[in-house]
Amino acid sequence: MSDPVSSIRNLGPATDALFARAGVTTAGELRDLGADAGYARLLASGARPHFIGYYALVMGLQGRPWNDCRGKEKDALRARFDAICATARAKPESETAALGRIEAVLNEIGVIKRA
Repeated sequence: MSDPVSSIRNLGPATDALFARAGVTTAGELRDLGADAGYARLLASGARPHFIGYYALVMGLQGRPWNDCRGKEKDALRARFDAICATARAKPESETAALGRIEAVLNEIGVIKRA
């Protein structure tokens, strides 16, 4: 069995579900994609952009604590994050992302019967 996404430093159990919805189910797959492509997949699957989440992902893939970089390195990460978000906004929402958002709302209001 392959390690889950949450086995990467700084990433918790909630990231397993987020990345699974984006089609990434193992830490190895995420490492192969890299932080930028992996985060772009999250956004394409309907996840909301969040700089700290991106930042923690980048640091985790480097084996570093989430708050390990500062100054110019952090500024460069912010520029990369902004570029990923701008690209995601320019693309139409995928059918998978739209269905995921609809399912989340239906679950929230109790329309879908829980098993």
